[in-house]
Amino acid sequence: MRNILMVISLFALVITTSCESKKEHKEEKSKLVVTSPIIKDTITTKEYVSQIHSIKHIELRAQERGYLQKIYVDEGQTVKKGDLLFKIMPNLYQAEMLKAKAEAEFAKIEYQNTTTLADSNVVAANELAMAKAKYDKAKAELQLSQVHLQFTDIRAPFDGIIDRFHVREGSLVDEGELLTNLSDNSKMWVYYNVPEAEYLDFKMAHKDSTKAQVELLMANHQKFSEKGIVETIEADFNNETGNIPFRATFDNPDGLLRHGETGNIISKIPYNHALLVPQKATFEVLDKHYIYVVSEDHKIHAKEIKLIGEIPHLYVIKEGVSESDKILLNGLRKVKDGDEISFEYQEPEEMLSHLQLSAE
Repeated sequence: MRNILMVISLFALVITTSCESKKEHKEEKSKLVVTSPIIKDTITTKEYVSQIHSIKHIELRAQERGYLQKIYVDEGQTVKKGDLLFKIMPNLYQAEMLKAKAEAEFAKIEYQNTTTLADSNVVAANELAMAKAKYDKAKAELQLSQVHLQFTDIRAPFDGIIDRFHVREGSLVDEGELLTNLSDNSKMWVYYNVPEAEYLDFKMAHKDSTKAQVELLMANHQKFSEKGIVETIEADFNNETGNIPFRATFDNPDGLLRHGETGNIISKIPYNHALLVPQKATFEVLDKHYIYVVSEDHKIHAKEIKLIGEIPHLYVIKEGVSESDKILLNGLRKVKDGDEISFEYQEPEEMLSHLQLSAE
């Protein structure tokens, strides 16, 4: 019986020692760490929903009324400037041109005869002037009929890609009726809207004459191979949205981008001497960001902070905390405002290296 009691006591001692060891290890593992914000030059990344447009995207419309006699291209086909695309039946316009040509020839002969008679003082000068005016009118009508005939041939005004047809061969088309669209995709214009605060950050970061580069994230979540240049910012903000439209131009050498696509513009904004704090040292309440600042008496106090950007694991701070403040880095859920804590201090550079290691 005595041996049994000794075994039980020894077992209880082992369990108690093990529990105390685990408790001490757990307490050591959850020890609070305090650090400070760090000032460094950095670059933040912003994404904006964008619309992609061809640098030239026009409607091709019939310039004369008539039957569509021939379509020389296909939908989606690449064409060159001057290529014949459509022909509207030219019979009527050919007849009008021949009639105008004959009238011009008749007026020319009449003018030449009147000139001979005027040289011999047979007719008055005003009769010669009338003959000349009649001849000039006939030539003008001939030119007009030739233009109408030319309008029956619809040619590509620039290199591009043919869109969907809105008519078929044999259709009776009216003057001005839409036939198709033509897109020049050699370069693409990408439009996106920027909020006022971010517009100001962008302009302050690009004060010199150099144009900012941006990247395009396509709908398949792949980055487009070419970088774009921000060339245009519109004049006015939209009062309803508080945004202003930007336009970036991208070279499109392989023709991958097409008119009407969507994507996301990735814009990088550099910040010199930015104040950075770890994201894990912050918490949110009603869409506002807060951080625990440790006072000299080791008590913590929640302070609201304003953000101007973020990078992996870090926030760029506009106001609310300074480089000299001590901030709580971990265990935010275990404490509350006004608590007195014991902690160990971690240098900002060490804190930053740990964040970088965890990212890897």
